[in-house]
Amino acid sequence: MSDLLIDPPGRQGPGQIGGHAVRALELAITKRSAGVLPGEHRSAGLGSGTELSQLRPYVEGDDVRHLDPAASARTGEPHVRLHVPERTLTTWVALDVSASMAFGTTRRLKSDVAEGVVRVVSRLGVRRGGRVALLRWGATTSATRVLPPKGGRAALGGIDRALAEGVAADRSIRTESFADALERLHRVARRPGLIVVASDLRDDSRWHRPLSLLARQHRVLVAEVSDPREHALPDAGIVVVVDPENGDHVEVDTSSARVRDAFAAAEAERRADVAERLRRSRVQHLQVSTEGDWLRDLGRALR
Repeated sequence: MSDLLIDPPGRQGPGQIGGHAVRALELAITKRSAGVLPGEHRSAGLGSGTELSQLRPYVEGDDVRHLDPAASARTGEPHVRLHVPERTLTTWVALDVSASMAFGTTRRLKSDVAEGVVRVVSRLGVRRGGRVALLRWGATTSATRVLPPKGGRAALGGIDRALAEGVAADRSIRTESFADALERLHRVARRPGLIVVASDLRDDSRWHRPLSLLARQHRVLVAEVSDPREHALPDAGIVVVVDPENGDHVEVDTSSARVRDAFAAAEAERRADVAERLRRSRVQHLQVSTEGDWLRDLGRALR
């Protein structure tokens, strides 16, 4: 475990993720990602596969297993079938482990929900022979991690270990922004695939352009994780609010309706700006919360 990441206090984990839920989401995520599953991608050249490319007379050196009995009988000479080979789908999961992800005031922390999204997407990604890779950002450079694409249990085991390491500690120095992470992802994810981002999107870096570049080559889904207390302040008198990223303390009088209204308006403006930037980037925007059933929310958003 990295000494630059911590197991956040109050960590609950994402909860039970049943196999039936993953199977139900498989069809939904396929629809949202425009059917990017193995067998639905064309690969260069000819080879074994399910889609017929051409039917032609047999020549010496052809694989006799590709002989087509019907065409051979119809024409009176041996014919072989050549197919377009299938390319397996690679799913890249980009996980935010910044200190703000350790916040939560309801059933779970935001990092718990992000963990659940990563686990579901990873399990979906290895189905049908697919591969899954992980890019983690939001802490110091030493704590960032890239797990290359793998399939099966090897991929899921590596992701489980990365998730267990936790998130960045409060006031840790972030050396890689969301924009930096997207640029790095653009360099390593060279073949078209599916990219799923799990983050609270509380990063002021100019991530719109690198996200747009990724969306030109890949199908991109961004799961924005939030907590209800980030949208509106409760009437709880004088409270001290701490920024986990830089440690700044601010005393707030939440009994003031004017203060609560101003906070809610500023947060609504910020979320509208995030949604607009995602829309301009032409990515799918999913919203999941620490409140309620995040798995159901994920499924509803994907339908």
